[in-house]
Amino acid sequence: MVEILRTNDLVLISVIESLLRAEGVGFFLADQHMAAVEGSLGFLPRRILVDARDEARARRLLQQAGLAGELRDG
Repeated sequence: MVEILRTNDLVLISVIESLLRAEGVGFFLADQHMAAVEGSLGFLPRRILVDARDEARARRLLQQAGLAGELRDG
């Protein structure tokens, strides 16, 4: 699994999840429960991970959606 994004923005996460699902790109939302344990104060960002085989496709999809600035360097 490869991390493509790290954020505390729940709306952004929701948008990205929808985009990836719509295109059939499997992903894993890491640290979701840890962020809840810390009380949602925002200092533990959630990470979106994709299979290494789908990384280029996921990055291209998010770039086309205007979210290139949110992507982690890969």
